[in-house]
Amino acid sequence: MLLAAGGLCGGLALWGVGLHTQGVRLLPGAWVLVPLVVMAGLELLRRSAPRVALIVGTAALIVDQFTTGSVATVLMFTDIIYAAVLYGTPAAARRIPRTTVFVTVAMTVGFTAWFRTADGLLIGVATGLVTFVPASTGALVRNHREAAETARLRAEQTALLAEIDRTQAVTAERSRMARELHDMVANHLSAIAIHSTAALSLDDARTSRDALAVIRENSVAGLAEMRRLIGLLREGDGEREPAAAPALDALDALLEQARTNGASSGLRFTLTDRRDAGRRDGAGAGAGGTEPRGALPAPVGLAAYRIVQESLTNALKHAAPGTVAVELGLTGRTLDVRVTSPFGDRPGPRAPGSGAGLVGMRERVALLDGVFEAGPVTTGDGADKVWVVRAELPVGPAGQAGEGDTTR
Repeated sequence: MLLAAGGLCGGLALWGVGLHTQGVRLLPGAWVLVPLVVMAGLELLRRSAPRVALIVGTAALIVDQFTTGSVATVLMFTDIIYAAVLYGTPAAARRIPRTTVFVTVAMTVGFTAWFRTADGLLIGVATGLVTFVPASTGALVRNHREAAETARLRAEQTALLAEIDRTQAVTAERSRMARELHDMVANHLSAIAIHSTAALSLDDARTSRDALAVIRENSVAGLAEMRRLIGLLREGDGEREPAAAPALDALDALLEQARTNGASSGLRFTLTDRRDAGRRDGAGAGAGGTEPRGALPAPVGLAAYRIVQESLTNALKHAAPGTVAVELGLTGRTLDVRVTSPFGDRPGPRAPGSGAGLVGMRERVALLDGVFEAGPVTTGDGADKVWVVRAELPVGPAGQAGEGDTTR
């Protein structure tokens, strides 16, 4: 509206003082105001309907050539061309500058051939200033705006991807911490719950003392594990496991603790280690007296330990009286972990479960691209069932040492 009002007032002022761009034409006098008013009205459509404004404006400029002419009309026409390139369709933005080049060249050649003087060149230059210059300026501004918009969208997408990566990293870290916390605490708290229930249900001093001893032992062990995790969170960088992280060489102590916790439930625990002696996780001098020639990767050792630990915890909470067997084997590029426990009703107190343990074991195996199975299996005679937890963890090429078989 400001452009329209300014152009109209300027044109009226020029007409009032008698300033014109041409001499007497076919339409003298006030006829010069007709294209002036039309061009001023088209300024109102420069953004909403740039194509219509350009077509009608071109016709108004042609009509202006048959009047005494007005500079204001010409200037408003250049703005309409500029707006048509800037606000028009992409096709129009490409087509209009090429058309103005063709018009400028045609006017230059045509009037030069007609006048046979250099005046034709001046007309060509004037045509270029009125058509090509505003069109190319509009194309330049439009390209800059599109580049700025593209950069803005790219920055928003980069920020969105960064936020997604941050959220996924936080979620993954929270899941890892939840698995660690569950695996460390569930075993000790389950033993505390079972033995505290037994101490409360049986009015026997010796049974109560034994239960309190087991409760104290598991409380101390649980606190030690919690301190280790808290120290890792405070000081570790979260990219590697701490040096004190448990591994398969601590299975003897884990089973000894399970025997203590499960004695009152009629459970027995055995460990059969069929791993290659040269590839045991920190083993060697224990059973066969051979020095280890290779160790399992730390993530594999920790995952196998946690799977055995959670399986023993589940057996302590749910297994019927009988033998809980832990079997380890290293074949080729795979570490096999198998834990079987009696499946059925059990007497005495039981600790509730939420199913988070199986989820955690499955997640640990999935992170290592392994295979995990858990569920009841019918034995050979079909009379009994056992609960089987089995995991296959990739560890890389196996060693060449002879195989040992150690049962504890």
